[in-house]
Amino acid sequence: MNHQPTRRTYLLLSAAAAASALTLSGCAAGGTPAADESGPVTIRFTWWGGDARQKATQKVIDAFEAENPNITVVGEYSDWTGYWDKLATQVAANDAPDVIQMDEKYVREYGDRGALLDIKKLAGLDTSGIDPDTLKSGEVDGELVGLVTGIATFCIAANPSVLAKAGVALPDDTTWTWEDYREIGQQISRSGAGTGVGVQYGDQDLYIWARQHGDRLYDDGGNVVIKPETLVSFWQNVRDLSTSGAGAKPSAIIESATASLNQTPLAKNEMAFSGVFSTQLTAYSGASGQELKLLRLPGESDAAERGAYYKPSMFWSVSSRTKHQKAAEKFLNYLTNRQTAADIMLTERGIPANAKVREAIAAKLNATDKAAIEFTNAIADEVRPAPPITPAGGSTITDILSRYTSDILFERTTPEKAARPFIDELSSSLRK
Repeated sequence: MNHQPTRRTYLLLSAAAAASALTLSGCAAGGTPAADESGPVTIRFTWWGGDARQKATQKVIDAFEAENPNITVVGEYSDWTGYWDKLATQVAANDAPDVIQMDEKYVREYGDRGALLDIKKLAGLDTSGIDPDTLKSGEVDGELVGLVTGIATFCIAANPSVLAKAGVALPDDTTWTWEDYREIGQQISRSGAGTGVGVQYGDQDLYIWARQHGDRLYDDGGNVVIKPETLVSFWQNVRDLSTSGAGAKPSAIIESATASLNQTPLAKNEMAFSGVFSTQLTAYSGASGQELKLLRLPGESDAAERGAYYKPSMFWSVSSRTKHQKAAEKFLNYLTNRQTAADIMLTERGIPANAKVREAIAAKLNATDKAAIEFTNAIADEVRPAPPITPAGGSTITDILSRYTSDILFERTTPEKAARPFIDELSSSLRK
């Protein structure tokens, strides 16, 4: 999920940083010394999400408490919109919850400021079921401050009903190129069956394009390192998909980028191919009434390096100020490894990162969730490590990239003129 933080969030995070600097300076690296946990213990657990997630999570809490009668878990939840302001306020006031549901774009924001515990210090936490490269996606400067809960991979969803109307066969996704993608899109659009392909320009699209072309957006130190020529080629492809007729006209592209899932052309059976995260297959299939198919990204077979990676859907983090590390460790073990919890949550927080759990819940899933897991497993030998974690301030890329791409699509500027200003603006938004 992309989210543009508000100015209030930034101010609150700055306050949290100041508070952390004062309070943590008198503590050991591991955070607040653990209190005596031999008797009853209460920990606080916060998360964002809708009604279905809230109900499922509460069932997990109830099951955990039944097996651990000395530990009480107090749940605190909200929707995405207000979650980050609330968390920043709590951290600034030294009142952070013990266990925190964390998003990739904020892991470094809090990890850099000493607000999150290095989970490696929880010696009893079992992470053996998680792929090492996937596990590292929650590291900040060598400290594991986010434990990945679930994974997804960005891929292409195909709508067989639109393809059938256009008389176009499902392509071979093990060999197709970006040129193939454009040509197939043109063929579908000309048939009148619908728009051929989606034209997308999110940060994940740019990550993948850069990697396929032997480049990177950020280096491991959080610096913007993408080459201007890579940006130029990315925007040229975006523009060519639109002008060639393979994709929609600029106004429709911009409108689709902000549409709810149910109102996207793919979900409305008005488009044959579109980029999605694998975990969205059930939602898109349900909205369209069609059994959509997941395909590998174009360009993978002849890329300088494959672009696909397992993206963490979210993380579990532990406050560095918690007084109950042992209780937090037990709860994380339960959330990550216990089959009881997995059977309740299923794919609510993404396809489980724990491969053993992922295999165990497969039989309990509906057809599209099973298909998403099958696709995830099918590309396991092809995915590359996830990009470096988003630098502090890097969540601004959502707005910056959208603005420059819009100007290019509407011919207010060119890819060549936009590349260097984009790099400079994104670099200046990062906080070192």
